Amino acid sequence: MSTPSLAGGPAGPDALRPLVDTVLDALHEGAAARVGPLPPGGPAAVTAHVRRTLAAAPAPAPAHAAPAGHGTAPPETGAIPRTGTGEHEALTTLTRLLAYGAADPAHPHCAAHLHTPPLALAAAADLAAAALNPSLDSWDQAPAAAALEESVTRALATEAYPTGPDPDALVTTGGTEANQLALLLARERHGRLGATVQTVCGAGTHHSVHRAAWLLGLPEPVTVPAPDGTLDLTALDAVLSGLRGPLLVTATAGTTDTGRIDPLTEIADLCDAHGADLHVDAAYGGPLLFSETRRHLLAGLDRARTVTFDLHKLGWQPLAAGLLAVPDRALLQPLAHTADYLNADDDTEAGLPDLLGRSLRTSRRPDIFKIAVTLRALGRTGLGALVDRVCDLAQHLADLVEKRPRLELHERPALSTVLFRPAGADDTGVAAIRRTLLTEGRAVLGRARGADGRLWLKATLLNPHTTPDDLAQILNLVEGSTTR
Repeated sequence: MSTPSLAGGPAGPDALRPLVDTVLDALHEGAAARVGPLPPGGPAAVTAHVRRTLAAAPAPAPAHAAPAGHGTAPPETGAIPRTGTGEHEALTTLTRLLAYGAADPAHPHCAAHLHTPPLALAAAADLAAAALNPSLDSWDQAPAAAALEESVTRALATEAYPTGPDPDALVTTGGTEANQLALLLARERHGRLGATVQTVCGAGTHHSVHRAAWLLGLPEPVTVPAPDGTLDLTALDAVLSGLRGPLLVTATAGTTDTGRIDPLTEIADLCDAHGADLHVDAAYGGPLLFSETRRHLLAGLDRARTVTFDLHKLGWQPLAAGLLAVPDRALLQPLAHTADYLNADDDTEAGLPDLLGRSLRTSRRPDIFKIAVTLRALGRTGLGALVDRVCDLAQHLADLVEKRPRLELHERPALSTVLFRPAGADDTGVAAIRRTLLTEGRAVLGRARGADGRLWLKATLLNPHTTPDDLAQILNLVEGSTTR
């Protein structure tokens, strides 16, 4: 067997080109076989299909005796055949499998989660990054990628902090890691003074804040009521008045369940009055900054000490594309770390950039590259137009729900999330409708508890190619399932 080709180097593109064609053909074939937004049959059927596909691999060549000292050869499995099937067969078979068995966010009936259909442009950029494989743990592994990351992260941070003294942002795997870094920075800032920071957050805060507090050894966050889906200001004032020591308030700009945005300016005022730091989780709503008609919804964001963004939501990037922004890069100093073989002092003094303080990870792919390509291609107005498009779609879906007497709308959407349910249905019935549509492979809708405590179907609209007719079809499917 010949040595497989490499993706990089002068010969890399020629080696990739036929393989990419194979992948593209298999993606098309798998999606065409699936038809709907996800495969029918539920978990058991999908698992059985995967196992059948792996077991159907060509028979391996006859086994040879194991070399002395190596014991008995491991048993044959479909997932790891003894003799390989070749590049094109493996790519074709498994890419078809992946595409057929996907919950495809590009399908207009796949609208459950903050799971975006990535732009073709961004996916193509990700291929370039994967082929070259820069690793952002030291400059000599990623010279151009390191410089590109510095420029683009500073530009993105300036969107959040236009008057900040020295804005900067770290690239993360998503909102969860960014929130964890925000709590870590708060812990380190106050821990040096011998104090333990207490986090305060709303009832609609993302679960990652609670997990980060647990992981970092911080006290369990104090949860403030959010009766209308946003953090209650009177309750927050009372909580802050009753606590002592350093405090970190976590507000949300785009909750996962309804997309609601906390009153950031008023929360920042309360933080100032009580001497508390403010972190804003804008993983969902952050890209409103690019919308001329909606950026006002984020007023007060620039008063936060840290801000989470996640551009694999309203940024249409392949996973992962998270960021943690700060108004002054000096705030990132607690993350500084030295490993002599990566950022030795004499190398740093000689001018080689030190990258270890830009992440808790060591090996790190250049996720900023696809973001940079997208920003350059679309510009602020192009990305803002996509944000406005999906938010407008959500308003249209809400209009459709309100016009159907057999359906009930939870509230007018704040971003691109719409909660609705069949009128008169109980929670058991709502959950059953969702699972029926999933099992039949006809629609992927989420579920969320509303302010009233009831269970609602959730449509999170992130596909800018979705049409009003697609939205009507989703409602038809829900109403059809209700009558069974």
